Amino acid sequence: MSGWYVAIGMVFVTCLVTANIIAVKLVALGDLVAPAALIIFPLSYVFGDVLTEVYGYQNTRRIIWLAFGCNLLAVLAISIGQALPAAAPFPEDAQRSYERILGYTPRLLAGSFVAYLVGEFANAMVLARMKAATRGRWLWTRTIASTIVGQGLDTAVFNLIAFGGTVPGVVLTNIVLTAWTLKVLYEALVTPFTYLVVNFLKKQEGMDVFDIHTDFNPIGL
Repeated sequence: MSGWYVAIGMVFVTCLVTANIIAVKLVALGDLVAPAALIIFPLSYVFGDVLTEVYGYQNTRRIIWLAFGCNLLAVLAISIGQALPAAAPFPEDAQRSYERILGYTPRLLAGSFVAYLVGEFANAMVLARMKAATRGRWLWTRTIASTIVGQGLDTAVFNLIAFGGTVPGVVLTNIVLTAWTLKVLYEALVTPFTYLVVNFLKKQEGMDVFDIHTDFNPIGL
């Protein structure tokens, strides 16, 4: 596979790992409150769309699993670093800050991993199937529709696993709908950028994969 495929894959992985690290901070967007990951996590869907549109579902599936493995490695390294005894020059308050910022609770971790896989594979499948059905026309319909499905599932699954039963149902619903709406709007706003990248890569690579007889099994590598 070409260097461009590797480069897009690296950006995809970086977006995912970075989003999981900065998600602990909540930011104010007017009257709305959202995790800081909102500034970069939707980009993983943008570049996921680019991968599927240019290289096809099977090549995107490899990157999705690669990103999953890289994120798991990052979580393990952070957790081991947290568990190791702190040296004298590392003060106790710094250890507590490390644990508070970089630590993971089991529910948040499970929600993050499951939601990622469900959302990304749904996004890739919807885009690939729509591309075949539309014969490659109307890219904007595929990127936005796949994001509506993928981000909707991602947001719902994560919040249900992470916070289900701990916050009122109405509050949880509002959180999901707000985050979902913002992510879809993000995708819509960057659609011109998606067009530029897709057209550039198709020209550079000389390829435009259509998933006509593709096996969409997420497990297959």
